[in-house]
Amino acid sequence: MVAQKMKLIPRREAMCLLTSAMASSLFPLESLAGPDKVASRIADITNGKQFSDIDIYLDMPEIAENGNQVKIVFEIESPMSEVEHVKTVYVLADGNPEPDVAKFNFTPAMGACGATTRMRLSKTQNVIVLAEMANGLFAKADTKVKVTIGGCGG
Repeated sequence: MVAQKMKLIPRREAMCLLTSAMASSLFPLESLAGPDKVASRIADITNGKQFSDIDIYLDMPEIAENGNQVKIVFEIESPMSEVEHVKTVYVLADGNPEPDVAKFNFTPAMGACGATTRMRLSKTQNVIVLAEMANGLFAKADTKVKVTIGGCGG
């Protein structure tokens, strides 16, 4: 290993670096999605169409001890025929930096509409499942998941 000599920087440059580091820590570039950003995303997906009364079975824990791996299971009853089937399912969360968590595409050949996955939640927040049908209708289900830190309230 070759030893390198440290380079001295002027005091003015050091102060500029420290000031910019402090300012960037006070004003983070990335913020949480929030309910308004999620509502805007839902409006973008649905183009203002109304929701139908199609049942979405959403299974998530009320309290998640580890926000790094929160299990989500959804199932949508549909005949999965060419005319009437679930086309796309969106999973959204309002407490993560971006509202989009996952997107699932389905075809009539699948025979059923359901999926299981794990997602990361940064804090206690609402999780929304939005389903788009082949006939242009939409269905929605949501739940609140409390993310605790080390098993204690958070």
